[in-house]
Amino acid sequence: MAAPPPGQAKEDIGGFKRYKLEFKDANKEFWTAGHAEVKIITLGCLIAALCLFETVATHPVLVLLLTMEVSIFSFYLFFYSFAINRYLPFIFWPIADLLNDLSACVFLIGGIDYAHKARRTFPVPYLAGMILMAVAAFFAIVDLCLQRKQFKAKKLRKLALLAPDKDGKMPDPGLQAMLEAAREEEEARQKEQEERERKAKEEELKKKKKEAGKKQGKGKKGKKEKKK
Repeated sequence: MAAPPPGQAKEDIGGFKRYKLEFKDANKEFWTAGHAEVKIITLGCLIAALCLFETVATHPVLVLLLTMEVSIFSFYLFFYSFAINRYLPFIFWPIADLLNDLSACVFLIGGIDYAHKARRTFPVPYLAGMILMAVAAFFAIVDLCLQRKQFKAKKLRKLALLAPDKDGKMPDPGLQAMLEAAREEEEARQKEQEERERKAKEEELKKKKKEAGKKQGKGKKGKKEKKK
């Protein structure tokens, strides 16, 4: 997350400075999580398929379907790239994006089936367009799988029941979710550390027992030799 100026909380910054922080933060999250790359590849496949279908006789339904998907994916790219989603908190964007990926996959698979039934012969551009639609559907599924990370450590019921603070300001749900995720990660780290320490102690006790057993064995042998 982009750091606010020293001595000033991010929530207290306004105007263009706040937008610059949100812009950097949103783009960092969008690109590092893999959503931007997957959406750009999907959009490229859709545009290429649309251009190929326009070079041959194609049913208008396929052109309409591809135009709709190109518009929707362009809309999401624009919103995420310019951090507009950060200023519309009443929409839970991971859910909206997940539903978009799911519907895009269903529509594209249906479009491939319809394109296969609409013609008896398949020219090379037409066949290439169908293949690109299949690739776009595959990357929509990949983006759908990436959306699962957005729901990790997010408790929707807690976010819905957030109360205003003493100044009457509502807490940021995204920030609350990030704090909750950080707390759970810290608890998991502490548990792992405790488990490592417990195993280390057990290994030390085993080593001490072995050393004590060896010393006792040596002592018994020395007594036997003295008696002889």
